[in-house]
Amino acid sequence: MKIFAETEHLILREILPTDIEGMFELDSNPIVHKYLGNKPVKTKEETEKVIQFIREQYVERGIGRWAAIEKLSGDFIGWSGLKLNTGEKDSLNGKQDFYDIGYRFIPRYWGKGYATESAIVALDYGFKVKQYEIITGIALIDNVASNKVLRKIGLNYIEDFDCEGTKASWYELNIKDYEMLIE
Repeated sequence: MKIFAETEHLILREILPTDIEGMFELDSNPIVHKYLGNKPVKTKEETEKVIQFIREQYVERGIGRWAAIEKLSGDFIGWSGLKLNTGEKDSLNGKQDFYDIGYRFIPRYWGKGYATESAIVALDYGFKVKQYEIITGIALIDNVASNKVLRKIGLNYIEDFDCEGTKASWYELNIKDYEMLIE
C-alpha cells in the first residue's frame, strides 16, 4: 500500500479494493452527488468498477485520486488528489490533457477542513514531486463550499463555462504562482 502524503489529520494513500464499503457509502449518497453532475452508484459492483478505474489511472497516467483516511478513527472518509484528464472523453471547457484537483468526502466529515487540508498537500505533491506546470480546479457555480476551497488553496478563477448543461467555474494555478504562494 502506497502512502502519498500525510497531514495533521489525514493519511492520503492509494485507493484499494478493500475500500469498497467506504467508497460505496460515499458514491451511493445523493447528497454527495448534488454538485457533481452525475448519479450515485446503486450497487457495490459499480463501486468496484470505480475503484478499478482509479487504480488503473495510477498505472496508466501516473496519478489518481487518493483515499483519505482519518488518523483519529482510521476510517475511510472520502478521497482527494489529482487526476489527469486526457483526450476528448475527459475534455472539459474545450480543454484536454490537464491535471485537476478534486475531493469528495462522506457528509459526516464535511465542515472539518479536510477538503482544504488534503487539497493543499495534493498541490504540493503535484508541483514539488510530479513537477506539473499547471493544476486546474473545477466546481459547479452552485457548489459554494468547493469554490471556496479552490480559492482558499490559491487557485485563480479563470472563467465560468457550460459543463454538460450546468454552469461551472474553472480555476488554475501555475507553478510560478504556486512558488510565490509558498515563499
